[in-house]
Amino acid sequence: MARIAIVTGGSRGIGEAISLALKDAGATVIANYAGNDERAREFSERTGIRTYKWDVGDHQACLDSCAQIAAEVGPIDIVVNNAGITRDGTLARMSYDDWHDVMRVNLGGCFNMAKATFGGMVERGWGRIVNIGSINGQAGQYGQVNYAAAKSGIHGFTKALAQEGAKKGVTVNAIAPGYIDTDMVAAVPAPVLEKIVAKIPVGRLGQAEEIARGVAFLCSEDAGFVTGSTMSINGGQHMY
Repeated sequence: MARIAIVTGGSRGIGEAISLALKDAGATVIANYAGNDERAREFSERTGIRTYKWDVGDHQACLDSCAQIAAEVGPIDIVVNNAGITRDGTLARMSYDDWHDVMRVNLGGCFNMAKATFGGMVERGWGRIVNIGSINGQAGQYGQVNYAAAKSGIHGFTKALAQEGAKKGVTVNAIAPGYIDTDMVAAVPAPVLEKIVAKIPVGRLGQAEEIARGVAFLCSEDAGFVTGSTMSINGGQHMY
C-alpha cells in the first residue's frame, strides 16, 4: 500500500519538485498551499497530485486539515515541512510583525504539522518527517535575522524530535539547501546573483530536483538508520 505524504508549500518551486519525486517513488502525495488557487489548480491538473489549502502557521488549521486528509485519503506516513516565507530587512528596519510572521510560518509550521501527525506515526510504528532548513540557518545572512533564526531553529527542532521518535520507527531529518534556481532566486538582480554564484565552489546554482532527491531518500525505507541529521545540499558553499 502506498505511503501517504504531505508536502507543505508543495505546489511550486522546491516543494513542487519534492511532491513529484515522492510521487515517482510510489507515495500518494498531498500538496499543501497557502494562497494561490490558480497555481494550485494548474499544478493538480498537470501532475495529478491533490492540493489542500491551509496556513501552516495556524495551529488549528493544521490539526483540522491533517484530520481531514487522514479521513479522506488515509493515515499520514510522511510529512515534508517545506513551506516558508521571507520578510527580509536589517534589524533596524525589521518590524515585530516581520519577525513574528516568519517565525510563525517557517518554524511554527514545523511544530504544528508534527503535532498533527507525529502521534499517529508513533502508534503505527513508522513515519518520516523531513524539515527544510537553509544554508542561512547554518551560516547566518545579513538582513535575515528572522529567517536565519527560524531556519536555525528547525535544525534544533529536528534533532530533538528525532530522539522522541527513534525507538518508534519514526525518523526526523532536515535538509539545508543552498541557493537553488527557483523563481525567488531568479528575481535577484543579475549583479547580485553573479556574486552569489561566485561563492559556490561547484560554480552554479542548485536545482530543485537535487533537493527533492535528497528528500525522497530520507523518506524511503532505506533511510531507517538516518535520523536527527541535516543533509547540506549547497554545492560546497558552507561545509558544516
